[in-house]
Amino acid sequence: MNTKVFTIRSISAALGIIYFAANLCAQTDVPDDDDVIQQSIKFAQVYAALEKNYMDGVNPDQVILEGSIRGMLSTLDPFSSFFNPDQFQMLQEQTRGNTLGFGSILYVSPGKVVVLQAAPNSPSGRAGLGPGDEIVSVNGQRIARLGFDSLIELLEHARSQPVSLGVIHPGKLVPEDFKLVPAEVALPSVDKAFTLKPGIAYLHISGFEQKTPQEISDGIIRLGGASLKGVLLDLRDNHGGMVDSAVATASLFLKPDLLMLTVRGRAAREQTYNTIAVPAHFDMPVIVLVNQNTASAAEILAAALEEHDRAVLVGEPTFGKGVVEGVGPLSNKCGLALTTAQYFTPSGRSIQRPLPGTALAEQTDLGQARGIPVSKESKPDYRTDAGRPVMAGGGITPDIAVPEYDLDPWVTFLNQRGLITSFASAYLTLHGKVEQSFEPDESALNDFKEFLGRQGILAPEEFWGPDQEYLKLHIKTEVFNLVFGLAAGDEVEVKGDPQVQKAATYFDILPKMLKTPIAKASAAPSGPAHQ
Repeated sequence: MNTKVFTIRSISAALGIIYFAANLCAQTDVPDDDDVIQQSIKFAQVYAALEKNYMDGVNPDQVILEGSIRGMLSTLDPFSSFFNPDQFQMLQEQTRGNTLGFGSILYVSPGKVVVLQAAPNSPSGRAGLGPGDEIVSVNGQRIARLGFDSLIELLEHARSQPVSLGVIHPGKLVPEDFKLVPAEVALPSVDKAFTLKPGIAYLHISGFEQKTPQEISDGIIRLGGASLKGVLLDLRDNHGGMVDSAVATASLFLKPDLLMLTVRGRAAREQTYNTIAVPAHFDMPVIVLVNQNTASAAEILAAALEEHDRAVLVGEPTFGKGVVEGVGPLSNKCGLALTTAQYFTPSGRSIQRPLPGTALAEQTDLGQARGIPVSKESKPDYRTDAGRPVMAGGGITPDIAVPEYDLDPWVTFLNQRGLITSFASAYLTLHGKVEQSFEPDESALNDFKEFLGRQGILAPEEFWGPDQEYLKLHIKTEVFNLVFGLAAGDEVEVKGDPQVQKAATYFDILPKMLKTPIAKASAAPSGPAHQ
């Protein structure tokens, strides 16, 4: 037998040896400092008591594989899981939505479904699902109340129609609603690219794929190339992707052979990634916009551009996803998903945010990962190449904090019900096709209020007044989506986004900001401006 592969039989046989050792414990001295043996004996004693005294017969596979091994992995982190043969077969079939339509690898057990991986450009990937997310409800039906067969039936049924999911992110307690359309739609990874204002190009990167660096290069050249005064890279809601793609993207803006990141794990050889020589290179000022859903490879890019003083980061602290997961087969058709390494930025910061109650509960930097002790009195001082201080603690803290617009409960309700989109369709039915000069006015807002009234929905005065500009912006966005296409609607929405507007104001002073320490300023937008 290959000693690197564990089989169900070998685990059971090993248990028998441990049980035999436990019976000999009174006759044989076991070293007190051998923690593995001591804990194994405790486990064997408990199992022996179950086998002898439990009211029904004990199934070793159920107790050992389904119980103890899953329990052991669950204490580590949200990403490590064991799969029995049926589950591992299902896992292999789920990639890119071939079986269940989510386009993700799922850990499925009675009453529990956890996302291990979301394929780029899949329905789940585009919706924002990522490793460690727990799906707690499907179309309003709570997963915790379902047996395995019922759960599989529910997921299979979800393949053929749009599905509403309740999802809890790692470290969170309150579920977030996601709506998925279970179908592959080929989308570019640079899904928005246009001139934000004269001389300033805007590009939103949805994820990092093999084609992403070329799409970014093509977009910048199309929007002005070397004549541009600046580029705003929007990494908000970018959950990552291929590390090599993030490295090649950074290489568009950084000199070759600069350190991008270090990957290190206890059993993995330390590996570094450096920038490379690429056909196109851009020297114009760069601002990177990030938020709490900027994760993994997107955080790697943001940190490298910040620490090499190539860009200023604006927005909100990023997600903090800085670990590498491997999913592979065991013997007997079982499988294992295991966190194997961490990412570290050029200065040695860890991207991974602490997850209390797991093996990732404490912050680690590259020095600690290499075994260099760090006392509380001598915490590492992280700085950029030019000496600007940067913060550690998981995720990437932007240089300038600009929170996103805080939606009130009424607007949130309108968005969840899709009422603004429905009104835009009704408005076009009544008024016909609009021109590019269309701007919602007071008459359009009154039409919207009447539209809501016909559906028995009142417009509370406490929200109606403050939400006027937001409603005008998003009515225009949805009308443009329907008339001129998504690209036109996206441009309207982005140009009215207060975070984007605020970020763009820093281009004129960007060179000075990159040479001197940046005060961690906070700019709170009062609401979306209408353009």
